[in-house]
Amino acid sequence: MRIRLVLATITAGALVALTAPAATAAPPEILAAPDIPVANVQAHLNQLQTIANNNGGNRAHGRTGYRASIDYIQGRLDAVGYTTSLQAFTSGGVTGWNLTAEWPRGDANNVIMAGGHLDSVTAGPGINDNGSGSSGLLEVALTVASQNLTPTKRLRFGWWGAEERGLVGSTYYVNNLPSAERAKIKGYVNFDMIGSPNPGYFVYSSSGQPTGSIELQHVLEAPFAAMGVPTELTVVGGRSDHAAFANVGIPTGGLFTGAEVTKTSAQAQKWGGTAGQAFDRCYHASCDTTSNINVTALDRNVDAIAYAIWTLSAGTTTPPTGPRFENPTDVAIPDLTTVESPIAVTGVAGNAPAALKVGVDIRHTYIGDLVVDVLAPDGSVYNVHNRAGGSADNLTTTYTINASSEVANGTWRLRVRDAASQDTGTINVWSLQF
Repeated sequence: MRIRLVLATITAGALVALTAPAATAAPPEILAAPDIPVANVQAHLNQLQTIANNNGGNRAHGRTGYRASIDYIQGRLDAVGYTTSLQAFTSGGVTGWNLTAEWPRGDANNVIMAGGHLDSVTAGPGINDNGSGSSGLLEVALTVASQNLTPTKRLRFGWWGAEERGLVGSTYYVNNLPSAERAKIKGYVNFDMIGSPNPGYFVYSSSGQPTGSIELQHVLEAPFAAMGVPTELTVVGGRSDHAAFANVGIPTGGLFTGAEVTKTSAQAQKWGGTAGQAFDRCYHASCDTTSNINVTALDRNVDAIAYAIWTLSAGTTTPPTGPRFENPTDVAIPDLTTVESPIAVTGVAGNAPAALKVGVDIRHTYIGDLVVDVLAPDGSVYNVHNRAGGSADNLTTTYTINASSEVANGTWRLRVRDAASQDTGTINVWSLQF
């Protein structure tokens, strides 16, 4: 992120908790989008940190650490079948690079682009700014390949150089596209700083942006609403790489967890964290390392990126048609203990679907301790989480299980076992979407 953003106070996507388990109207659903393992994203961040450590402590434009970062990402994408391209440009008398990667399926005349800048400032390794967005995009792109996705629209990803020098790389890319090629890009979504240590959840406002940007804003708000995470709109203007696309009339959107601006008391009450402290105290500083990442914010934002990519490239979004049941009653999870939370399902004819959505919000200080199962009314067990995630905290995601052999009506249970000592937590809420 190049310079300070001005934050609007518009709030979107808040959900009202139920007072008892009951069927409710379905919130926006993460439809076919997969859950992106945050540990995989962290592995990319570790690679970028190592690259910085080995190249003078940064990954800045014109430095060896930047080119090594490009080479790492391009190598991963080439290995899974992307068509990649390096574009050279000059800024400050030295060569910079943009990397684009296209998934060779879908309508090449209808392109959805997603991008973020890869360069850091010279002062530090730039792990949140913007290793976070770059690594999230990489893992989503790799998931597109691993799931053998065949989208309706063409998917193109971009990693931009010299953003920190004034949006140089992305501007060069857009300005050098022939008008016919620009016309093929139906939307661009930008991800710049998505793991701030004292995070907010900001969605780029469509206000003042090209026609069609409101649809991108709504798509980016939807997964947070499904998670029960309120968002605010932020007026980004011309201060990140989406601006180059907006300047030529391409609809734009994006996500952001905050930089040097101070979190207010109201925002801390809504999102947690520390009021009166910057969203990112290490913004543009040497301490912007892998220790400067809030893993929960990173996890949520990367899942939101996946939702946006799957939804926008499909071209249509079909909301769930079945009833939704939820249990918001807190259940404590002590050390070395197994607990359960029930949901009574009634009024659903026949069997459960082959793609039963299980929404889970578990607050825990070490999710690598947890084994999480869904128990059908007849006692059949469906494991959804088995001590993954290591030292990450909080398990907030949506799983899909094939429960087509199970009668829908009856008492379903979420069973959570804490398999190790020293860390505890709470089942905050869980849900079943039929």
